[in-house]
Amino acid sequence: MKKRSFMVLAAALVATSVWAQPSNKPVRIIVTFNAGGPVDTMARTIAEPLGKALGRTVIVENKPGANGAIGAAEVLRSEPDGSVIWITSVGAAAINQSLYPKLAYNMQSDFAPVSLVANNVELFVVNPKETARDASEFVAQIKARKESPAIASSGKGSIPHLALVQLEMATGVEMLHVPYNGMAPVLTDLMGGQVAGVFADVPAVMTYVRSGKLKALGIASTKRHAALPDVKTFQEQGFPNVDSNNWYAMFVSAKTAPDVVQQLNKAVRAAVADPAANAKIVQSGAEPKSSPPEELAALLKADTEKWAQLIKTRNIKVD
Repeated sequence: MKKRSFMVLAAALVATSVWAQPSNKPVRIIVTFNAGGPVDTMARTIAEPLGKALGRTVIVENKPGANGAIGAAEVLRSEPDGSVIWITSVGAAAINQSLYPKLAYNMQSDFAPVSLVANNVELFVVNPKETARDASEFVAQIKARKESPAIASSGKGSIPHLALVQLEMATGVEMLHVPYNGMAPVLTDLMGGQVAGVFADVPAVMTYVRSGKLKALGIASTKRHAALPDVKTFQEQGFPNVDSNNWYAMFVSAKTAPDVVQQLNKAVRAAVADPAANAKIVQSGAEPKSSPPEELAALLKADTEKWAQLIKTRNIKVD
């Protein structure tokens, strides 16, 4: 009994020392997207309060490419001492495994969940020249015209694409999917009239909706958005199961000691709750949302299964 107690105590001391030893070692947040994008902006928003909570310098590093695999590999080859954190959206975490059979990482075995950071619902927006006042009218017009409008996305298998698939399944209307390489060129062409609409994270289009450059027709969520109270959900408009949360969350290597994961979780939750960071997240159109690691693990499992089923049903493949 004494031997077992000693071993438990020794393990706890090792876990603590793994975190405590590199006290001046910076904490690196790996972003698998280019600088200036919404995930990068989120990482930089919480970097300062996270550093205060940890008592460490926090650096944001961009490692884009290979649909998240480059950033994931950077985390996995780093020392699993809690000093390298991966922030990602739902795509690289819960969707890629169904899109890429030879994905270089496995979320369930290679990574440990730390905490959610924010929820991001999808907003369906169109060019303001469209006469429809909401998604219900938009769909009715399509049926009357018997034409397939060009609806863009930021890429095959992306959340905007999968939200479009949900809408097609809910309405029975097939639309012409036009995949782009990222959201920036989509918005340029949408405002120019080259495509009819797109699903996008609220933060990506909030400014354009408020200025009248884009028109919002529906929100892919179970509830209305606080910043857009007049925009009805698809469910309210008679289209169930159009519900796409492009959440952002933080993960570390699965080899990281559980005590370190818990300390990181506590620090991330403090950073998200920081008044300045919280206000900035809300202003962007996202919903600040932290969580225990167990809650994130359950969400990851549920969304992995949800999107895998949709991808299989519609036989979605990427090049």
